[in-house]
Amino acid sequence: MTTAARAHIEQTYGPEYVPAKPPSFRSGKAAQEAHEAIRPTSLENPPNKVAPYLKKEELNLYTLIWNRFMASQMAPAQFEQTSVDIAANECIFRVTGQVLRFDGFLRVYMEGKDDKTEEDDDTEKRLPALTEAEQLILHKVTPNQHFTQPPPRFTQATLIKELEDKGIGRPSTYASIMGTILNKEYVVEGEQRRLRPTDLGMLITDLLVESFPDILNAEFTAGMEAVLDQIEEGQEDWRRAIERFYTPFALDLAKADKEMRDVKGTGEPTDFSCEECEDGKMTIRWGRNGEFLACSNYPECKSTRNFTRGDKGEIVMQEKEEVLTDEKCEKCGLPMQIRYGRYGKFLGCSGYPECKSVKKIGQPATQSLDIKCPECEEGEIQQKYSRRGKVFYSCGRYPKCKYALWDRPIPEPCPECKAPFVVEKTTKRAGTTRRCVREECDYQVSVEQEGAEPAVEEMAQAS
Repeated sequence: MTTAARAHIEQTYGPEYVPAKPPSFRSGKAAQEAHEAIRPTSLENPPNKVAPYLKKEELNLYTLIWNRFMASQMAPAQFEQTSVDIAANECIFRVTGQVLRFDGFLRVYMEGKDDKTEEDDDTEKRLPALTEAEQLILHKVTPNQHFTQPPPRFTQATLIKELEDKGIGRPSTYASIMGTILNKEYVVEGEQRRLRPTDLGMLITDLLVESFPDILNAEFTAGMEAVLDQIEEGQEDWRRAIERFYTPFALDLAKADKEMRDVKGTGEPTDFSCEECEDGKMTIRWGRNGEFLACSNYPECKSTRNFTRGDKGEIVMQEKEEVLTDEKCEKCGLPMQIRYGRYGKFLGCSGYPECKSVKKIGQPATQSLDIKCPECEEGEIQQKYSRRGKVFYSCGRYPKCKYALWDRPIPEPCPECKAPFVVEKTTKRAGTTRRCVREECDYQVSVEQEGAEPAVEEMAQAS
């Protein structure tokens, strides 16, 4: 396959793109050798040849695999690290960056980044080819002030990259790790899908680190992963490995059973006094709906209060009574009332628990888009909002019809297959594009190419 790839590269791109020796690559220490690399099985089937036989998503995946395989067998790209001093009257301006001398594998494939930082922009800045004493023409001046920024919060992708770098987990366990911290609400996804730790997550972390300092250590976890790999390869006896781990762990476990704080039972104490009894203090406790304040004299005193966190994490007491509003429930018509939950204020139906309708305060009402549902052909597509404020679109006959999509429907028929509408999506890489709602149709065009105005969302994506 390597010989065939080198011949294909030379024929397609030229002999300068073929390295003197075939490149070889080592697996990362965290890699699991479960199967060989995913690669094309035949170079007689390039993406343009198989395109008529594949769906759009299948073609995109095949093209990605093809390009990455070809890039892995091509000559490296060549850059020159360059610093340029530009004289303007009495001022000297300096710019540093890279000048591309030979594109190499970049001719075929360039990997993107999920989190670009200012540092990345500086190190990867491409400079045009310049000569000494060349006269430059000033087009414009853009004054910018930069401040030191903290590292961005992890996304799922960057957190997995961090786990890989530290040797924690394996590719087969990353999905379960992400699922656990999200499903148990140790973290929540906010803006740009960045992970924000919840109060519960920080509390659990503090308790575990306090009781199991050795186990809650990146180096220890990475070491255990290495031991498991050695057991798999027959280089370590599993009985001795388990004994080395469990003997000190059993002692820590017994100690934690006696000394670890029972947050759910006793709560985390605060300085707030109970308003209903004389000597009670309000403690932070956890329920199915998040944290709340309860009297330390429970069950003798059953006083409770809802609260939120201020900008510095301080406790902010909430009104005890649930205030009725003039807004009517969209499902049953009863008045909505202000309630408090783990995410702060929200509107809940006064008919609870018979009616469990909830709504974010300030959230626009459901909007009909005057587009027939393509699945049931009876209801109309409506713009709705999830409990956390994320916009989605679904049939107005839900739950009888469960048709739903995330991309915004546009009431324009597809020019290729005549589907009743197209959908619009905006990404950083591709900008705003419109495509056919039918998966089997390949119609896709950028809004700029089409000359249309992009749809404007009326509500920002809530965290």
